[in-house]
Amino acid sequence: MRTRSDIPVGTLHRLTVPSDCLKGNLLGDPSDREVVVYTPYGHDGSGLPLLVDLVGYTSGGPAHVAWKNFGENVPERLDRLIHEGTLPPVAVALPDCFTQLGGNQYIDSAAMGAWASFLTKEMLPAVETRFGCGGDGRRACFGKSSGGYGSLVHAMLYPDVWAAAACHSGDMAFELCYLPEMPSALRAIQRKGSIGAFIDDFLSGPKFPGSALHDLMTFAMAATYDPDPSAPYGVRLPVDPETCEIIEDRWANWLQWDPVVMADQHMAALGSLKGLWIDCGTADQYNLLYGARRMTRKLTGANVAHVYEEFDDNHSSIDYRLDKSLPFLAKALAN
Repeated sequence: MRTRSDIPVGTLHRLTVPSDCLKGNLLGDPSDREVVVYTPYGHDGSGLPLLVDLVGYTSGGPAHVAWKNFGENVPERLDRLIHEGTLPPVAVALPDCFTQLGGNQYIDSAAMGAWASFLTKEMLPAVETRFGCGGDGRRACFGKSSGGYGSLVHAMLYPDVWAAAACHSGDMAFELCYLPEMPSALRAIQRKGSIGAFIDDFLSGPKFPGSALHDLMTFAMAATYDPDPSAPYGVRLPVDPETCEIIEDRWANWLQWDPVVMADQHMAALGSLKGLWIDCGTADQYNLLYGARRMTRKLTGANVAHVYEEFDDNHSSIDYRLDKSLPFLAKALAN
């Protein structure tokens, strides 16, 4: 719901990006992807910096432009911040990266699809060619939760693509945020008989119970970090199905994608950014605060410039944090 009805309104453009990178993905998800692009009032996008919104698990970019009760959607927030002079004019792309397993971590996976390649090699050129925005040194990504994870990992792996990034409550310190979910996932498998049966049953509907989403998320993470293309939906877990003991080689495959672990090898990339924003709520129910603290401690120890903030809240409904990070990113790209 718009908090200001008396201010100029930007324009939403919808385009479809055909993807060769996503063709033939194991999940059978569509390779043609919708991208919503916001341009501010009075601008067609030409010459503007480009911000890319990587959404959290269970969502897709187009959801961030939908009507929202008791709060602003992303375009409404952008309209207000730009009108107030807090945020310089920017173009914002909101790509649909949803999958049958409920979401995305925005990396290339033999099971989930080549999502990093789609974003960097197909989506960005399509948007920038059409709107004349972004370009080298003028792109940033931001997101919360899985989107925060994706933004931070992209900053590490693709510093030649992204000049700045903002990570809100992003997944890190995997032993704290993912391992606690494994017993529930094993119980779900026991109830349904197998991982494939659980996912088949969930996808068959007609309801999609929230109680099952945490287990589906665990399977999605497995298909992302340690995919097994020979298994149903590419999913295998890093724990013994009877005892929940860690299977060390599989868990090692997960850990190599943990941002806290990855940072050791990618400090130069992080240090090359024009801006890096990380924050997390002190009551985050997925224990992500401790991973964020580990990350900022490593960054500080390596003299990597960044902003780190903690705020008094949990993991849910924290879009208001964009009031801080979006102006930070836009101003960083202007330098």
